[in-house]
Amino acid sequence: MNQEEIKSILPHRENMLLIDEANLIDEKACGRYHVRGDEWFLQGHFPGNPVVPGVILCEIMAQSVCVLLGASQTAGVIPYFTGIDKVRFKRPVRPGEIIETECVLTKTKPPFYFASGRVFVEGKLCVTAEFSFALIKD
Repeated sequence: MNQEEIKSILPHRENMLLIDEANLIDEKACGRYHVRGDEWFLQGHFPGNPVVPGVILCEIMAQSVCVLLGASQTAGVIPYFTGIDKVRFKRPVRPGEIIETECVLTKTKPPFYFASGRVFVEGKLCVTAEFSFALIKD
């Protein structure tokens, strides 16, 4: 999926739509985001040594997992984070790098969904997390 197709599933828009493309591969949501270097979240984090903030990496994982739900389940709802656990940061992510996510749903109890995810850059693990979200009517 490209960004226009992702917009049919997610309510996020620029500057908070943080995945460039997403695909479903073997029940996994795989997302990609190219860190250009001019993003708002890099301004001041850190001057002269820009690093993508950890909360942004978690948001990228959460956005990519929503593609597993598809447009039919997300029409008229907004995904809200309800929890995030066991987050581990292994490697910083910097401008010019391409973030790749792999996320799976681990449990569903609508409106709540539970997932686990990983972030990679060039095959190197950067972040792991377990998280949950709820789909709430708009």
